Order: sequence, then C-alpha cells, then structure tokens
Amino acid sequence: MELAHSLLLNEEAYNQLGEVQKAEFIFDWLRYLEKLLLATSKSDVKEKQKALVEQLLSLLNSSPGPPTRKLLAKNLGVLYSIGDTFSVYETIDKCNDLIRSKDDSPSYLPTKLAAVVCLGSLYKKLGRILVNTFTDTVGNILKAMKSAESQGRYEIMLSLQNILNGLGAAATPCHRDVYKAAKSCLTDRSMAVRCAAAKCLLELQKEAIFMWSTDLDSVATLCFKSFEGSNYDVRISVSKLLGTVLARAIISKHPGAVSRQSIRRVSLEEVLELLGTGFLRGSSGFLRASGDMLKGTSSVSRDVRVGVTQAYVVFVSTLGGTWLEKNFATFLSHILSLVSQSHPKATQTQTDAVCGRRCVSFILRATIGGLLGEKAQIAAAKDICQAIWKLKKVVDAVMNDGNMEIRLGSTDVTASQHMLVCALQELGNLIYSLGTTAAPLLQDSSAGILDSVISVILHPSISVRLATAWCLHCIAVALPSYLTPLLDRCLERLTVLKSSPEAVTGFSFAVAALLGAVKHCPLGIPHGKGKIIMTLAEDLLCSAVQNSRLSAQRTQAGWLLIAALMTLGPAVVSHHLARLLLLWKCVFPVSPKDLETEKSRGDSFTWQVTLEGRAGALCAVKSFVSHCGDLLTEEVIQRLLPPLPCAVDLLTQLSSVLKTYGSTLKMPSVVYRQRLYELLILLPPETYEENFCAILKELAADLTASDIQVAASAFLLPPLCHQDDLVILSPLLQETDHRFIEEQLLLGNGIACGSLEYDPYSIYEKDVEGDSVPKPLSPVLSVISSAVKLFGVICAHVGEAQRLSILEQLLDSIKHTKGARQQVVQLHVVSSLSSFLKYLAGSKGNLGSEEMRKPALALVMGALESPNPLLRCAAAEAWARLAQVVNDGAFTAALAQVSFDKLKSARDVVTRTGYSLALGSLHRYLGGISSSQHLSSCVGILYTLSQDSTSPDVQTWALHSLSLIIDSAGPLYHMHVEPTLSLIIMLLLNVPPTHAEVHQSLGRCLNALITTLGPELQGNSTSISTLRTSCLLGCAVMQDNPDCLVQAQAISCLQQLHMFAPRHVNLSSLVSCLCVNLCSPYLLLRRAVLACLRQLVQREAAEVSEHAVLLAKDNREELTSDANIREVGLEGALLTLLDKETDQKLCHDIKETLNHMLTSMAVDKLSFWLKLCKDVLAASADFTTVTCVDTMQEEEGDKGDDASVLTTGNDDKSFPFTNPRWATRVFAAECVCRIINQCENAHSAHFDIALAQEMKKRDSRRAALRPAFTSETPPDVTAKACQVCSAWIASGVVSDLNDLRRVHQLLVSSLTKIQAGKEALSHLYNESASTMEILAVLKAWAEVYIIAVERHKSHRQPLKTIPCSEESVRNGPHSTDGLLDLVHTDLSTLSRLWLAALQDFALLTLPSEFASQLPVEGGAFYTAETSENAKLHYYNSWALILHATALWLTSTGFVVADPDEEAAHLSRPVTPTSMCQGSSSGATVKSPEDVCTDRFHLILGISVEFLCSLRSDATMESITACLHALQALLDVPWPRSKIGSDQDLGIELLNVLHRVILTRESPSIQLASLEVVRQIICAAQEHVKEKRRSAEVDDGAAEKETLPEFGEGKDTGGLVPGKSLVFATLELCVCILVRQLPELNPKLTGSPGVKATKPQVLSEDGSRLVSAALVILSELPAVCSPEGSISILPTILYLTIGVLRETAVKLPGGQLPSTVAASLQALKGILSSPMARAEKSHSAWTDLLRSALTTILDCWDPDGTHQELDEISLLTAITVFILSTSPEVTTIPCLQKRCIEKFKATLEIKDPVVQIKTYQLLLSIFQYPNPAVSYPYIYSLVSSIVEKLQEIDKRKPEDTAELQIFQEGIKVLQALVAIAEEQHRSQLVACLLPILISFLLDDNDLGSATSVMKNLHDFALQNLMQIGPQYSSVFKNVMASSPALKARLEAAIKGNQESVKIKIPTSKHTKNPGKNTSIQLKTNFL
Repeated sequence: MELAHSLLLNEEAYNQLGEVQKAEFIFDWLRYLEKLLLATSKSDVKEKQKALVEQLLSLLNSSPGPPTRKLLAKNLGVLYSIGDTFSVYETIDKCNDLIRSKDDSPSYLPTKLAAVVCLGSLYKKLGRILVNTFTDTVGNILKAMKSAESQGRYEIMLSLQNILNGLGAAATPCHRDVYKAAKSCLTDRSMAVRCAAAKCLLELQKEAIFMWSTDLDSVATLCFKSFEGSNYDVRISVSKLLGTVLARAIISKHPGAVSRQSIRRVSLEEVLELLGTGFLRGSSGFLRASGDMLKGTSSVSRDVRVGVTQAYVVFVSTLGGTWLEKNFATFLSHILSLVSQSHPKATQTQTDAVCGRRCVSFILRATIGGLLGEKAQIAAAKDICQAIWKLKKVVDAVMNDGNMEIRLGSTDVTASQHMLVCALQELGNLIYSLGTTAAPLLQDSSAGILDSVISVILHPSISVRLATAWCLHCIAVALPSYLTPLLDRCLERLTVLKSSPEAVTGFSFAVAALLGAVKHCPLGIPHGKGKIIMTLAEDLLCSAVQNSRLSAQRTQAGWLLIAALMTLGPAVVSHHLARLLLLWKCVFPVSPKDLETEKSRGDSFTWQVTLEGRAGALCAVKSFVSHCGDLLTEEVIQRLLPPLPCAVDLLTQLSSVLKTYGSTLKMPSVVYRQRLYELLILLPPETYEENFCAILKELAADLTASDIQVAASAFLLPPLCHQDDLVILSPLLQETDHRFIEEQLLLGNGIACGSLEYDPYSIYEKDVEGDSVPKPLSPVLSVISSAVKLFGVICAHVGEAQRLSILEQLLDSIKHTKGARQQVVQLHVVSSLSSFLKYLAGSKGNLGSEEMRKPALALVMGALESPNPLLRCAAAEAWARLAQVVNDGAFTAALAQVSFDKLKSARDVVTRTGYSLALGSLHRYLGGISSSQHLSSCVGILYTLSQDSTSPDVQTWALHSLSLIIDSAGPLYHMHVEPTLSLIIMLLLNVPPTHAEVHQSLGRCLNALITTLGPELQGNSTSISTLRTSCLLGCAVMQDNPDCLVQAQAISCLQQLHMFAPRHVNLSSLVSCLCVNLCSPYLLLRRAVLACLRQLVQREAAEVSEHAVLLAKDNREELTSDANIREVGLEGALLTLLDKETDQKLCHDIKETLNHMLTSMAVDKLSFWLKLCKDVLAASADFTTVTCVDTMQEEEGDKGDDASVLTTGNDDKSFPFTNPRWATRVFAAECVCRIINQCENAHSAHFDIALAQEMKKRDSRRAALRPAFTSETPPDVTAKACQVCSAWIASGVVSDLNDLRRVHQLLVSSLTKIQAGKEALSHLYNESASTMEILAVLKAWAEVYIIAVERHKSHRQPLKTIPCSEESVRNGPHSTDGLLDLVHTDLSTLSRLWLAALQDFALLTLPSEFASQLPVEGGAFYTAETSENAKLHYYNSWALILHATALWLTSTGFVVADPDEEAAHLSRPVTPTSMCQGSSSGATVKSPEDVCTDRFHLILGISVEFLCSLRSDATMESITACLHALQALLDVPWPRSKIGSDQDLGIELLNVLHRVILTRESPSIQLASLEVVRQIICAAQEHVKEKRRSAEVDDGAAEKETLPEFGEGKDTGGLVPGKSLVFATLELCVCILVRQLPELNPKLTGSPGVKATKPQVLSEDGSRLVSAALVILSELPAVCSPEGSISILPTILYLTIGVLRETAVKLPGGQLPSTVAASLQALKGILSSPMARAEKSHSAWTDLLRSALTTILDCWDPDGTHQELDEISLLTAITVFILSTSPEVTTIPCLQKRCIEKFKATLEIKDPVVQIKTYQLLLSIFQYPNPAVSYPYIYSLVSSIVEKLQEIDKRKPEDTAELQIFQEGIKVLQALVAIAEEQHRSQLVACLLPILISFLLDDNDLGSATSVMKNLHDFALQNLMQIGPQYSSVFKNVMASSPALKARLEAAIKGNQESVKIKIPTSKHTKNPGKNTSIQLKTNFL
C-alpha cells in the first residue's frame, strides 16, 4: 500500500494487482492524495495537474464504487481550486457526456453516478467561476433523472444540493426546476432518495424565497406526504426541512427592492395552523378529509403525526430559546390544543389519544427542557400552571351543573382531560429537571403551583388524576422537603373526602405516587406515616361494602395504598406484616366450595368489585415480594400460600363467570389474570406445584384465544431475542433521541403505546427508562406478556409427559387457525416456547427425551420461515437455545445441517435470512461445534449470501451472522481472516450507500475481526501489516458513510484498533472525527464518540486535549457550533454537552471522561481547570437572586459579598457557559473537590497557595454557611455544614479569635437546636435524618474540642479543669487558648450529649440475640423503629465523639462535679449521662464512684468491641480516634487504677491491641497501640507499688520476710499464658520487634546464639515502633515479683541487646541511631531495676546480667579487622553496664579485663569522633563513686591517655576535631586530679600543667595564630586559671622547677589582661564558658 502514497497514481504497481486489490489501491491513493494536495505547493500541483486530471478522469470509466467516487470527486474539486481552472470546462463537458450516454447496462451505472458526483463536487468547490455552464449542467442532470433508478435519483439530489451550495444566489434561474424535481423525489418509494431530496430542498430554501412565502402551503403539504410510510431517517431529514422553512418564513425580513413578486408575510399563527393541520389531518389536506371525517373512519397515520411532531421541535429549535421565551404562551396554548376536543379526530379512540399525548409531551419536553435556561423554565412552569387553572375552571363549571347526565356526558370534561394530562406531565418533568432550583417557584405564592396541581386531583377523568399524582411525585423527588407535607395534605383530604369517588381514587393515587418518591429521597419520611397509611387502607377496605357507589373506588384505593407502602422496604413493612397477611387471607374464599356458592350469588357489579379487590390484593402481595425480600422467611411464605390455590381456582372459573354476568367483567378479569400471573412469576415455583396443571391450561387458552386481533410482536419479542441481533431489524428498536414518540410506530397502528391509566398500580414503581412517567401497556397486551413469561417457568417445572402434551397442543392450535389469527397465535406460541427454552437454559435444565424435540423443532422451524422479521429473529435465538438444552453433539450437527440444506435450496428472502441467523446463533451459544470443516462450510455459505446484491436484507442478515461466527470461533477463525477481510472491504467499496443496513453489518464484521486479531495487530510481519492497513481502510470507508450508525461502527472499530495497536492509529485524525461528531443529532453516534473518548483519555488525556484544541484552531467550518472547543477546550465542550444531554448513559460517560482527564491533568493545568469550573459556577451567579431562599432575607449584607466571590472581574466578558443547569453546576463543584484532592495527593505547592487565597474569603464562607444552620434547612445540609465548620476550625488556617468566634457561634446555634433530642427536630423527614443531624453536630463539636485540647497541650500549658472562669474567656489572648475557652462554655451540655450518643451506639452494636433487651422507645437520639437506618449514622460519628468524651473525662480527672448538679442532670429529658436508666425508678441516684465506673466501662467497652472485630471497612480515622481515646483515658490515675486492679481486663485489652497490630499495617495505628500498652503497664506498676506500700504500712511491725509477694510470678516465678499481663505484653512486643527485625527470631536465623550480622538502618516509622516496644520492655520487671522478674529477664535482655546489635550502624558525626539510643535507655532502665538488688532475685539477676555483658562483648569482631558494628554504641552499652549494675556484675576479673581491653583498643582508633566519645565515656567511669569499679580502669588507661595528649601536644592540633579530642582528654585528666589521693595528685598535676602551658601563645603569636590555636590558647589559659588556685602548692613547685613554663604563662596572662581592657564589651572569655558547659552537657547523657 505504501506504493499508493504518491501524487500521481503509480500505474505500474496498480496494473499488477487483482480486481479487489485494485479497488483498495485506488481508494488508498485517493485518500492520500486528498491530504497531499493540501500540503503541496501550488506550483508543484500546477506542474502535474494535467497528468493528474487525466488519471482521475480515466478512473471515472473504471466503474468506481460509492466511496471511491465520492473521494474522486472531492479530489477533482480540490485540485481545480488549488491549480489552474482553464481545463475545468472540458472536465465538466466530459462528465455531462457520460451522463447523456444511452448505455443503460448495470456495468455502466457506476460511471454515470461518478460523473454526477463529480459535477456536484466541482460546482461546490469552484462556485461562481462556473456560473455560465450551470444551466446546461442542471438541465442535463434533471433530464437524466427522469429515467434514473433509485441510486441515480439519490446521487442526483445530493449533487444538486452541492451545485446549489456552490453557486448560491447565482443559481436562481434553475430554482423552480430543481424544486419541481425535488418535490417528486420527496415522495419517492426509496427512503434514501427522500432523504437526499430533503437535503437538496434544505439547500434550496436558503436562496429560493418562494419556498417560504408563496409556496409555503404546498411545501408543508409535500412534507406531510413525504412522512407517509417513511422511516426514521426520512422523518429526521424532512422534519428538519419543514421546521427550517417554517422558521425561515417567520424570521425573514423581505428585502423590498428584490421582491418582484409580491411576497406575503406569514404570521406565527398561520405557521402553527399549518403544522397543526398536518398533525391532525395528515397529508390529506382540507377537502379530501371531510368525507372520511363525516363517516368517522379516517385517522391520521402515525408516521405523519410523529414526523410533524419532530418538525415542531426543529421549528422551535431553529428560532431559538429567546424566541420561545417571548412567544411561550402562544406556543403552549397551540400545542395543548392539538389534543383538545375541538379536534375530536385526534382523540376519538383511547389509542389515538395516548399517542397524541405522547407527541405533545415530546414537543414540550424537547423545547422547554432543551432550549430554555432555568430562569425561563421557571417562567414557563408558571405559564403551564395558568393553563391548568383555566382548564380546571371549565371543568368546575360543568361539574357544578346539577344535572348528573349533563355532567358525565359533557364533551368539555373529556375535552380538557388530554390537555391537562400533557400540562401536568410537563410541569412534573420541568420541576424534576430543575431540582433544587425549583424551590423559589414553589414558594412563590402568586404562582400557586401546589394549589393548582392539587385542585385537579378531583377531575372526573382518571388519566388526569393519575397525571396529577405523577406531577406531585416529581415535585417531591425534586424537593424532598415537600414530600411529608404533601403526603400529610393528601392523607388528610383522603380521610375527609371519603365519600367522593373522585377524591378516593385521586388522593389514593397521589399518596401512592408520593410513597414511590420516598426511595429517591435519602432523608425519607417519618416512620409513623406507615402506620397512618396502613390504618387508612384498612378502613377503606372495610368500609367499601357500606356504600355501593364507592365500593370499587375504595377497594382499589385500599389495596393501592398497601401495595405502595410495600416499596418502603423491610424496615417499615415488618411492623405491618401481620395485618397485611390477615387482609390477604380474608380476600379469597377459604375453600372451593365457598367459591362455588360465590358464583351463584351476586351480580355483575359485585363481581366487578370482587375482581378489583382480588387483583389489588395480588398486586399488594407482588409488591411485598419484590420490595421486601428480606422478610420472605419460610414462615412468611407458608402464610402467603393458603389463598393461592383459591386464586388459581377463580382463574379457571373466570370464563364461566364472564358467560354468566356479561362482558362488563371482561376488563376486570383480564386485569385479575395479569396480576395473578405476575405474582406467580415472582414466587418460587415449588410453592404452587399442585396448581401447575390448572395454570398451564389457562395459559394455553390465553395464548391461543380466539378473540385476540393484534399481533404485538414489537413488545413481546425483543426481550426474547438476543440484544445484539435486534440491530439488524427496524432502527426503531435502537435507542434514539426520539424513542419516546417513535415507539408508537414500532407497535403498529392498532396498538396503543403504554400509558399510566392502563395500570394505576405502576405509579409507585420506578420507571425502567430513566425518570419519565411509567408507561405500562394495556392489560390485553401485558397479560400476554406475563403469560409468556409464566409459561416458561411452569413448563420447565412440570413432568415430561405433560410438557410434551402441552407443546403438541400448542402446535395443533397453530395448524387449526388461518390468516391473520394464525400469525397472532404463532407469535404467542413461539414466544412462550422461547421463554421456556431461555428459562431452561438459564437454570441449566434439560429438554428431556427425544419425543420432546419434534414439536419444539416444528414450532421453531415454522417461525424461522415467518414473514415477520422479529419472529424470525426470536426463532433463531430459540433454535440455538434448543441445541443448548438438548446438549447433544449429534443433534446440534443435525440442526446445522438443516440450516445448510435450507440455505442451499431456498431462493426466498425470508428463508435465507431466517436460517442464516440461525447458524450464527448456534455458534454463539455452542462455540464448540466449530470443527474447522464445519466452520468452513458455514463461512462459505455466508460468503455467498452476503454477496447477493439483489437482496440487501439477505446480505445484512448473512453478514450479521458471519460477525457472530467470527466472535464465537476465536482462534479457530484465523485461517479465514484474510478472505473475510477482503470480502468486507470489497463490499464496503461497492454496496450503495442507500443500503445503510448492509454497511452496519459490515461494520460489525470488521469489529469482530479486529477483536479476533487482538494484540497480534501490533506485529510487523508483512501479512499483519497488510491486514492492519485493510482494517484502517475499512474504517476510513465507514467514516465517510452518510449513515450515522455506520459512522458509529467506524469509531468503535478505530477504538478497538487503538486498544490493540495504538501506534498505528492516527490519534489526531481520530480525535478530529470525535470532535466533529461530539454534538451529532444521533444518540448512538454520540454514545460511540464518548465511549471512544473515555478509552482514549485513560491513556493519553493530555494528547487528546491538545489535538482537540489544535483542530479547533485549524478548521473553522467543520466543527459544529455547539462544541465551542476553541475557547474552552475539549473539557469545556464536554461540560457544555453534559449540560444539554438527557441520555443517562451518555451523561455517565461524559462524567467519567472528564474525571479521567481531571485525574491526569488537573495538577499540571491547574489554573485552566479551576477557571473552567469557576466559569460554570459563575455563569449561574445571575441566578442567585432567584434561588435565594426566603430564610436568607436577614443575610442581605452578606449576600452581595457571596455573589461577588463568584463573579469578580468577569463582568465585562461574556461567559463561555450560558445558564448551566443545576446538575452541571453540582458536577462542577464536585470537580473542584477532586482537583483539591489531586493537588493534596501530589503534595504540590498549588494547594497551599490556592487554599490561602480561598481562605481570604472568610466572610463569604460564613455567609455561605449561615443559611445552612436555619431551622428550615434539611438535615443532610446542616450535617455537611457542621463538617465544614469543624474542618475549617481544625485546619488551623484561621488565627484571629473573632473569626473563630463567628464560626463557633454557628456551631452553638446547631447545638441549641439539637439539645431537645429526637423529639424536637423536624418532622419532615424520617427520624433517622434527625439522628444524622444530631450526630453530625456532636461529631463536629468533638472534632473542635479534640483540636482545642491538642493545641493547648502543644503550648505546654497545664489543662484547665472543668470550671472555667469568665475572666479567662475574656483574657484568652491567643487563639489556641481562646478555642478551648470557647468550647469550655458548652462542655457541660456537650459531655452529656456525647455520653448519651455513646450509650446509644453501645446499644445498637449489641448482637441481634440481645434485641429483646433494647429499650422499647429507642435511645436518646434514635427511635426503635428506625434503628437500622440510624446505625449507619452512629458508625460515621462515634469514634470522634468517643475520643472527645475521653478527653473531657480526663480533664475532669474522673471527678464527678457537684452531686446536686448531677442529680439535676438526671431529671432532664434526654440524660443518659450517668447511665442509670437501667433502674426502673428514677429516684435511685448512683454514687459518683458508680457513675465514673459506668462511664469508664462504656468507653472501654465500645473501644474493645470495635477493635477486637475490625471490619474491613473500618476507617483509619475511627481506629486512630479509638486508640487516642484509650490513651486519654489512661492518662489519669483513677482509670489506671481500675485497669491495674483488674488483671483480666488488662490482658483482654492487650490481646485486642495485639490483634490490631497484626491486622493493620499503618505505623501511626501501631504506634498509638503501643502507647496504650505502655499506659497499661504503667497502671499495673502503680497497682503493684500501691499494694507493696500498703502491705509495708500494715505489716510494719512484722518481719520483712513474711511479706506476701506482689507482682506477677508470685513465689514461683511462673507466668501462665492467657492469665498473665506480662506474657501478653511480651508477645505483643516480640511481634513488633520481629516484624521490623526478623533476625531477632532464632527460628528464622536458625541458631539461638548471637551472630554478628551486618547491622541495618530502619525506616523512621520502624525506628519509632522499635523504640516504643523497648520502652515497654524496660518497664516490665517492675510489674513482676522478684521470682517473676527472673523468668522474664533473659527474654528482655535478649531482645534489647538484639536490637542494639542489629541496628548499631556507624552514622556520620558519631550520632547514635534512634533505636540504639532507645535500647541503651532501656538497658539502663532494666539494669537499675530494684529487682537486681532485691534479696530473692539478686544472685540470679547478677548471673544473667553478666551473661548479657558477655553477649555485648562478643559482638566485637574477634580480630577487629571487619568491625561492622558501631564501636561507640557497644562501648556505651558496656559503660551503661558498668555504671548501672551493682559492682559484682562487672568487677569479676574475666569480664573486667575484657571491658578494659575494648576501651584500650578503641582509644587506638584514629577516628576523632570515636576518640571524643571514648574520652566522654571514660570520664563517666572514672568519676564512678565506687573505687572497686573505677580504679582498675584508671590504672589501666591513664598512661595511654596521657601519652595521647602529649602526642597532640607535640604535633599541635590542626582542626576542630583534634581540638575537641584534646579538650575531652584534658577533662579526663582534670577529673582524675580531683579523684586522686593526695600522694598521687602532684604527679598528675605535673603531667597536666606542661601540656596546658605548651599551648599558650604570646602576644605576637596570638595575632597570627589560626582559630584552632586561639581556641586552644583560651582553653588552656582558662584551665590553668582554675587549676592554679585549686592546687597551689603543686602548681608553685612545677613553676619553680621550669622557668620556661613560668615565663610563658606570665606572658599569656599579661596579654590576656590587656585584651580584656581593650574589648571589655565583647570579650572572648565570656563566650568560652558557654562552650565548655555545652560540651559537659553532652557527656551527661548517662
């Protein structure tokens, strides 16, 4: 293919190819040429132009296929527009000659068509240059059209469109001729030609004024005719033409001079009248209709009505939103009048009325919902409301007329009903879509929306009453705060007006609709409403018998209320279940005998009521089963069953009842059947086994009944076909934006679309399709649908014999009928069989014996040859299911063989389509039948069928089937990939574009092939790259196809290719294609675009975004105006699309795409994203005045401020977003949250700056928050606002106390609101909503209190106790204290509420077996009935409340304040403070000690319960808060004493903490756990000390020996696992240590001995954990008895020294690793333990400690060459031993000798840091008071120290390190001097003085000396000054013996005094002492 990439066609390469490859080659060259021409310089083009034109024209004769001719023409146009134009006339003549040619053979047709297309392209590109030739050309083309077939007419129309486009006004002379030709094509029998003609006329009307003036009427009539028998595409094209022309007629300003013919102005009324005529009378015009009308037979065909409906929408959309706003009232009244009685034709039958209403609703929804902004929508809602009032007045006037007959018969009543239904439904939809922004509309008393809606509930028409109920449902979903008031109002009216039939049904509908809204409102309704409704329903059912006028209505209303109540779910229904079951039991007779007597009694009316009641009961039980699955226990099912046999009995008797009482019972009996079937489908089949026979009989009768007239395949079959197969059928089955109205065409003329009045019970169900009104089909249809489903279930459960007989019976019933009825019966029977097979396959069942196969096969084969394509489709599915359930290879092969034979022999389209799909289905379910031979036969047959150009249907079905086979064959298909791909490309290049369905199937095949090849497409072999090129070529052909579904296929193929071989897909052109189609009018194309975008941005968001912006800048005309990519980028365009889009799936994809883009780009393009979101939010700032709720009136001052935040600096620019919807603004706000998270996670600087700037707008925050705390605000908003307040205070952003006070004030107001507990809160929502609000407030306060306490602690001030003086609040200057003071004021209230909440939580978390012990009325903040919902809210907030309560209890030190106050608290209504509610009488008040104990156990209990069974969803926040609460608790002596004295409690806590550490990896959680462990051990220590102390006091006189042993281990030293606190602690510490340092585990290292391994540095977290564990270990001996301490000491020492050994890494600068410091600290703690000295344990400890010291000594490398461990760490450890143990441990000679050796060796190490540290350690040993310890070291080491110092003295120190070594050495000598006995002291001083004096400098040297020497000089002089006076005699002797030294000293002193005189203010000597002290401090760490 690379050879095709040149400017001129490579003819040599071309001629070597085969036919198919030639076509590919040409297409590829033309594609390349198109891009190349634009990129090549003009001169180069002109140079080769002649040759190129010749080549292109020669291609005309080579029969180019449709895509090729289109490209060819495009290239010719481009070539001439870039190069010279002089030869263009020849080219035009040549094309005209080709068209004139008399050759009519099919082979010549492509050439003619190509010539036509070329002419169109040339004129479009060159336009007026060709003006003098165009009349001939147009004449020639029009002449050719007379004899052209459909493809010719199609191409000619499109070509004329292009010619008109290029020439503009210059084409006027031909306008009339073109118009005339296009008129005839607009009613052509080929749909594609009609579409093309519509496009041509659309182009023509731009210049041809007559079309929208003089000929306007005939254009309209023509369009109406065109709609007749049209398809979806024609309706789209023609409605666009009609709508545009009519809009043009209204807006055009006619230029006076030009208008030679007098042009009449057209008014809006005339235009609407014209459209109305089409809607009401269709294309028959005014006169012809009259005769039919008189007879009352004519009815407008539905396709015309649907077409006109779309034209209305186009008309208004063209005029735009602003126009609609101005003319809304006129428009509304016209649209509603379409279904008024002034046009009785439109609504003469219910079917017509329903369809008409649908059309009107569609027009209103598309215009009001699609074009108007929120402000205008609110105005529109008021207009609709006015219309409702007017219509109501008319009805009232009639209804008040005394004459009953006139009332009911009046046409006015029926006249208004359809208008009202449409108005109410639109009002509901409008308010629903406005959502929260509709609040001001409903509050506006002048509009009176609610009153006008409720007033229509009493309308005599049932449809109006239902529409009203639905409208109320929408209001409640949009504004949940109206749900409960509306419910109350309706219930109250229902109770009062019980004697009016209209009121009973109307208000019961309303209540049911409102109950259906509850599931959409998260805050729910008060629980008590359920009881009221249930009681009312029972009352209605009981009183139904009393008044025959109301029997039917009351019965229906009662059951409807119960059925709707069931949707509230198990939590509510469980309380009413017993009553429901009782009513259910009573509604049916007890035995068959009673049923017989019933039949003989009664009359038609009583039977009507009875059937109504029983159908209602069935519906209620069905609703119960489907909404309360959790309550369906075995017991309940058993209680549901008894009435069922009787219900089935009645079913079998219905026909005889009908015969007896007449046909009035027909409808009620159908409804009864349907309800029973629906219930049985839901119940487990085994529950009604004994009735199977009876039910099957009835089902068979229903399915083959003689009186069914209509074959409604369109609703029965789609669920039984495979969803993927429906695409080959009518496009109406696919989703489109017009689905709502197109659906009626699908069902066929005799059948009504679904509508609410067919089944009032559906009003509480959620609609399947999104949020529009439920649309149940009429009972006659739905009973068949249910029968088919139930047949499938029962047939699968009966015995084989029965199954066989029923199938044979059904087969016979088809044979015994004729004509249209036969089709109906066949449809029903085959549907039932399919349903049975589908159910059987789903439940993995088996068909049974061979006899069963015959009838089943006969039925399916009959259907495969049915003329109904849907039935064939369902039969193909059943064919495959049959093979699946027989599950026998031979049978499957036989089925395939039958298909082969039929396909080979049959010639008719029906058989060939049916059996080709059957083959594909067979493969889909049984991919395994594909032996390669079998696969080849299938593929061969389908290849042949797919090339049958005489029948596009056969091609479509065969190709679809082929795509299924490719999909299911997988790798087996590889051998067929190349030929299949060639076939696909060949067909794509040759099938006419008019056969879009063939192209769609080709697209599916290509998609399947790409999937089969998968990642192989990345390969580089020749064969793969050829395949890849062909795939890309196929995609290119499909992208150019005019059909939107084919374009969607192309996009999804490219999406697949991009997934498998991203490098080979040109991202730029793919993104370009996506951007162009982003706002396509076709839903499926938009969906494909977004699915693809969503995939692309997951990998390459930035690239996609850049390509989109570049494209937008480059090509201006291609991108549709809707997507403003140039200004707001692709992201902005997607947001705009989201704002306009109504399809749920598409909206979801847009959001996902934006989220992916945001995730990968927000941090880098922060300002762009923030601006984007800000623009969306700011664009609605003009709206703030409207949405401003009444409660904000007092906020006037702040409000301006609030709006200005959004709109600052944007006043002059126009916004890129106009009036974004509420939902879009919410999404933009969510995006801002995500951006903040992204920045936070990226740790970028953005976040703090952005935050800081935002926080500058504090006042606006406050203004935004304040309305959230008013009493009208819904609880969820208040809850969120509390969270904001606490987060804001906690964030620390605010430092000004006044600011804090203001936000604090908001929290105080919320606290006041909740103090009254659950009683006083709003009754608008469910009780659990008030629980949520109360807990949110308490949680916010808890967070603030915790923060306040933490800040207070960090400022190191002792925490105040609870009484807080006024003055401290006033004088708290700093915000940290200020915050605590602010909280203190409310602490007494808060603590009470916190404790109450915790008690509630404790009760709610009890296991279910304690349910009986829970308080009947609920807790402090929840009611018993809503406890399930409340649990969730407690789970969300308990942890912080627990932490805060623990902190508060800590701050009081567990001292209960004043007992009177405590008692007073107890008398308040909600006061579980002291937890004494358990006692029945309120009088008994517990002692303070008991109160504290209860509180302590509450906190401890909740914590342990939570921590010991951590759920996987437990948050880090909760675990941390819980651990912090325990820490706070154990900070105070009293709780510690409780834990210390109760050993079991301590052990349990430790085990729980051990578990937390094992299951949670987070270091912060593990550290917090260890802190609690440490506190528990401290508590145990305190307890042991206390016991020892009191024992000593008590037994002071007795002998010490008799004291009992306190502490663990008692006298024996044994620790029992599970009973020992110490053992539990050891387990936990070992767990932590071994996790961080696995080498400590002897099992892992394989040897118990201590090996010197290479030490390691732990992470910061790891070090902290190890250090914390060591601290705990060192505390353990104190908890033990002396014997116990001996048991644990080896373990503790092993671990402590192990940590030292494993982590003693040499760090720069002689630092000790933190773990080493910790282990040294721990060692010191252990060694100085009193147990080491206690007489019972002394000797054992001494032995163990010696072993430990030996272990440390063994850590040194024996030969000292590879010393890995840090010497300083080890020496320090030795020093700790020497200084902290009793002398006998370290003074035994062998150990002492080894220790001294280590010091000696270390002194020899050259490293200055090591030397310094060694001197410091030696200093501390030398100063040890016990000579037995220190002297051996002094004797052994002094001489070497003195030598070292003298050595330094000789070579003079050069750097600070040596200076420091010297200083440390001198200190050691000085210390020795001080320690030494008198007789030796003089020798030491004599050694010391010469060394010091040698460092003194005289005046001259001092000036030039280095800083080190100066420092030395100062140091020496200072020490001499000290030593001189101290040891004067020795000093004098030395001075006397050495005059040189004396002289030097004197000179130095003299110089020093002078320098002191000179610089008294900054003397060096004043600094030095500081330096020395700092050095001394360092050595003091021991």
